[in-house]
Amino acid sequence: MAQIPFDPIPFDIVGFDLDGTLFDTSGDLAAAVNYAIGKLDRPPFPVTEIKPFVGKGAKVMLERALTASGGCTAEMLADSLPVLLDYYEQNLAIHTLPYPGLLDAMDALESAGVKLAICTNKAERFTVPLMKQIGLADRFASIVGGDTVGVSKPDPAPIHAMIERAGGGRCIFLGDTINDIAGARNAGIPSIAVSFGFVDGAIEDLGADAVIDHFDELVPLLESWPRP
Repeated sequence: MAQIPFDPIPFDIVGFDLDGTLFDTSGDLAAAVNYAIGKLDRPPFPVTEIKPFVGKGAKVMLERALTASGGCTAEMLADSLPVLLDYYEQNLAIHTLPYPGLLDAMDALESAGVKLAICTNKAERFTVPLMKQIGLADRFASIVGGDTVGVSKPDPAPIHAMIERAGGGRCIFLGDTINDIAGARNAGIPSIAVSFGFVDGAIEDLGADAVIDHFDELVPLLESWPRP
């Protein structure tokens, strides 16, 4: 009787959100926010104060910043958003860095034959150039942005597209917000929440199947994951 080979990690694909999961993008997002509100003669925020504004897209981030800095109107938001986006597009990777332990975890996953993939709500116009500027675009079997398939997380369609474009198979997804964890649940795949990202509230409230506090924990967790 042929022996069935044992896979150290019971997943074909590990998918990741981008902002707050793969990379700490808060420095560059803060710079873009501060540039936009500076055009309205409002003082800049420290990066630590902008982090809670992040996680639900650029429009919400800017709206929160405007509200906190003196008030926000629909007209002000509509006028300021293109200013923020244009600035950010020109300054994607000035301060952005991978979270500690990420690169080692990526190496270990690839050595185990696992494909890496990205599904983010960040638009493709920012996502793909950012990945290229960081120098990691070629490490991912698929990269799906918030506008790639016309809908974004928590809709399951972009996660399904990420899996299909990576070649299919059993997938688990990592993220830091409810959009990530709910998106994985809606797509019918397990999820891991990262506590070091742009978490809005208690990490346990996201309802992920597991939580990690550092990327050093990822591979051991996946190796011990229950087999189907």
